Amino acid sequence: MKKRALVSVSDKAGIVEFCKRLAACGYEIISTGGTAKALKEAGLPVIGISELTGFPECLDGRVKTLHPIVHAGLLAMRSNPEHMEQLERLNINTIDIVAVNLYPFKATISKPDVTFADAVENIDIGGPTMLRAAAKNYQDVAVVVDPKDYERVLSELEAGEITLDTKKYLQYKVFAHTAVYDSMISNYLAQQLDIRFPDSITFAYEKTQDMRYGENPHQGASYYSEEFIRAGSLSKAKQLWGKELSYNNINDANGALELVKEFGDEPCVVACKHANPCGVGTGKTIHEAYIKAYESDPVSVFGGILAINGQVDEATATEINKIFIEIVIAESYTEGALEILKGKKNIRLLELSDIKAKREASAYDMKKVYGGLLVQDYDNTLFAPENLKVVTDRAPTEAEMQALLFNWKVVKHTKSNAIVVGKADRTTGIGMGQTNRIWAAQQAIQHAGEEVKVSVMASDAFFPFPDCVEECVKAGITAIIQPGGSIKDQLSIDACNAAGIAMIFVGDRHFKH
Repeated sequence: MKKRALVSVSDKAGIVEFCKRLAACGYEIISTGGTAKALKEAGLPVIGISELTGFPECLDGRVKTLHPIVHAGLLAMRSNPEHMEQLERLNINTIDIVAVNLYPFKATISKPDVTFADAVENIDIGGPTMLRAAAKNYQDVAVVVDPKDYERVLSELEAGEITLDTKKYLQYKVFAHTAVYDSMISNYLAQQLDIRFPDSITFAYEKTQDMRYGENPHQGASYYSEEFIRAGSLSKAKQLWGKELSYNNINDANGALELVKEFGDEPCVVACKHANPCGVGTGKTIHEAYIKAYESDPVSVFGGILAINGQVDEATATEINKIFIEIVIAESYTEGALEILKGKKNIRLLELSDIKAKREASAYDMKKVYGGLLVQDYDNTLFAPENLKVVTDRAPTEAEMQALLFNWKVVKHTKSNAIVVGKADRTTGIGMGQTNRIWAAQQAIQHAGEEVKVSVMASDAFFPFPDCVEECVKAGITAIIQPGGSIKDQLSIDACNAAGIAMIFVGDRHFKH
């Protein structure tokens, strides 16, 4: 039988050279539509798909390769005498190489004005069918879905034959590719129907980088980005300086990034360590915000990560360079600031122009557990204003209310059990990740030191006992914000009233595990 290759691609990069070298190896080229046209214009002899099947393309091209002559040529097992006898009796030639990539469904649905009809029309049917048929018969058919693999196939073919290992690798790439393709389609259709938690769920991610190691040096790791990279996400950041980010760098930077978004356009700097905030400051300028964030906890910020929702200028860069910082992720940098920061060899500088972009409502928050996956909506709520309630005899002053709301934003992004102590424009002490709330409160108060006086306190969940209020009384804290909802709320309210502390309940809890 003649050696034949079937070529039909949306991405035509490298396809002419690929087919020229196939032809030089004695292959006849079968092709369709725009691919056939490109090959003919390059002077290559091409067998049109209708010429092969004896049946015209129809239904606006929806039916062209879906034909027994094509699929028998792909699926016939060369080692099976009955298969080969049937091909000969039916006058069907084998197809030995397939190069196919699919309709641009991803590019289509990424258009802001895409219609549902356009999206559905760009669901490829014949392409995946050919790919899957060829990949099933991997031992006899080399199937190429990625132009990056053209050279590997050609070099082996020109040296004699395509190896079985390569054919198995190409088989794997086909099924990985079609799985991602089908995942994009099913997720798009689910969004159209507003199905948030389907009975089965799939996600498509693309490898961004291999890492030297994971959370610890003995763990392997890679970083994957969503197929559709979201505005304001770490995957959109452009690295301007420094070594590749590590596993822990990415996890910690994401924690800082999520918190800084709470402050919108207000100049804000978040310092994070191990995905927990260690200092947060706001001000009229980014420089002022940085000083406040740094002074919140000068010890913990060393070796930490900064998220900055504005432009880093020379004055701020000079202050940052006074200590060791792992990563700065900012909206932008002045040229002078970049030059100053690049004076530190081990700092990593990231630019994220849409750092203020809020999380999309369609995004999921996911946690992998051994053998399963927890999927939930993101915690996009700060609190419902109608649920805010003053529960003590004394209401917070205007200044205290500003401080309560500031620290409520911070405690939302602090690992539970979490307590944050602070002023209206900076944190003064943060207690996080404790197994009981009183320890978190004591930790935050201790870290605040003398700054604790006339600070306010935010708790991510209710007080089960009045002991946290008692610590506030001893420390000189004047106001508290918490969700409320404990069966013993009244004990904490009474303790506040006795000490003249104002307390508000907001209803919404913000556990972060």
